[in-house]
Amino acid sequence: MKIALTYIGNPDKHLNYERWLKSGDNIEIVKLSAENDNLAELDTCDALVLSGGIDIHPQFYGGKTNYPGAPELFNEKRDQFEISCFQSAQNNNLPVLGICRGMQLINVIQNGTLHQDLTDDLAEAHKGDPEKYHTVTIEENTLLREITGVKEGSVNSTHHQAIQHPGENLKVNSIADDGTIEGLEWKEKEGKSFLLGIQWHPERMFQVPSSPLTKKLRDHFILAIKKSAASKNEYR
Repeated sequence: MKIALTYIGNPDKHLNYERWLKSGDNIEIVKLSAENDNLAELDTCDALVLSGGIDIHPQFYGGKTNYPGAPELFNEKRDQFEISCFQSAQNNNLPVLGICRGMQLINVIQNGTLHQDLTDDLAEAHKGDPEKYHTVTIEENTLLREITGVKEGSVNSTHHQAIQHPGENLKVNSIADDGTIEGLEWKEKEGKSFLLGIQWHPERMFQVPSSPLTKKLRDHFILAIKKSAASKNEYR
């Protein structure tokens, strides 16, 4: 099994994703990055993970560039590269998992919008050093509820942006106590490949490694990849 993972821009954080995805299994992780310009490698992979990182340039969702907390320099090259990664994955029916920025990017691609900077009250719960944990409620009749088997749970968070309006054919699957959207998935799943977006960082939930919001999520993603690959092999 080969999973394509977009490069977050930090080798230590990238390694966290690799360790979480592998979890002792024989899985090859292929690093995709705009710097390496290696989109073609996605054609050899069985799934795509869109990682976290720097804010998406506001031009992609009609926002302003001078908002509080905006980076000194955006990385539009990364934005465009990862948009192409997502589109290629969709064209090839690959399972996709978006984490933090990755979920926000999926939303933007689907013509959704972002809260460019959470208010001070909301930001207090969602970012900080050390990493903070907060409660999320998982909506009924969602893929995320099916995966985790729980109505709520505690997750980590270090973000200052969030989903404002969900994009086309996306629905909310989890919400924080303060109303912040914490996850997205397909509204209509029929005929579509696996897609899940989450705002938290399951690859860094070291305090609760057995939590269904990290362990079951990873295990189900791997299962979805296996089912997808098996289905494709049947028609070859």
